[in-house]
Amino acid sequence: MSCLFCKIVTGEIPSTAAYEDASSYAFADIHPQAPVHLLIVPRKHIPSLDATDESHRSLLGHLLWVAAQIARDKGLGKGYRVVVNTGEDGGQTVDHLHLHLLGGRSLTWPPG
Repeated sequence: MSCLFCKIVTGEIPSTAAYEDASSYAFADIHPQAPVHLLIVPRKHIPSLDATDESHRSLLGHLLWVAAQIARDKGLGKGYRVVVNTGEDGGQTVDHLHLHLLGGRSLTWPPG
């Protein structure tokens, strides 16, 4: 498979895990937009949020729990943002479902 995030998850492309378990993997974004900017991906290849169905419900909830747990571990108690870009118009640049966890500074709205 030529998916960039699948290669990161399998170790074919080196990364440093910020969190990992049997169904998810989190690592630093290579173009951080905040002091804390991590990507949380499912180990299973899913192209986007739009490609999910009923069978993915527990995984989607787990990915959000992972984001909250990492935020707690990173001391982001003043606040943080979790973003899921979906599709070209939504700003998704890698066709593998991923959550952005951003924090460590005041985040403005609208985001872009």
